[in-house]
Amino acid sequence: RLHQVNFDAPTCESKRRENLWLRGDFSSSAEFFVTIAVFAFLYSLAATVVYIFYQNKYRENNRGPLIDFIVTVIFSFLWLVSSSAWAKGLSDFKVATDPDEVLLLISACKQPTNKCSSVRGPVMSSLNTSVVFGFLNFILWAGNIWFVFKETGWHASGQRYPHENTEKL
Repeated sequence: RLHQVNFDAPTCESKRRENLWLRGDFSSSAEFFVTIAVFAFLYSLAATVVYIFYQNKYRENNRGPLIDFIVTVIFSFLWLVSSSAWAKGLSDFKVATDPDEVLLLISACKQPTNKCSSVRGPVMSSLNTSVVFGFLNFILWAGNIWFVFKETGWHASGQRYPHENTEKL
């Protein structure tokens, strides 16, 4: 929510400073990304409890593996969408907070006689890392689809060469 962030910039007049506001609101993509992360964590925690303590109920009527498969597919898709949205939001955030862009907002820097420059650039490494981990989560959940699929009855019924019962009579 950069439109809520203001800062005081110097002017060419004696001690007067101008109050400037940044532009943009990139919070929705970040909030969506974090929401998916929290729900994925909670689902993983619940699934772990079910796998450990309720294994018999999980396999009963094949409902547990089917629900797990569907939820895993949905979370894979949501990780892809939220990571892409957050990457785009972060890219737009970087443009909006680029020191060269911020200097264009300051009226004193618009005068040709003044030379304005930034003291240091923004550090975005932790934000970049969050995008990378978002896409890694997508890969992890998408890869897990195969293992959850093997738990369903669909995998057993889809084999080309069913195992024959070779009992000796």
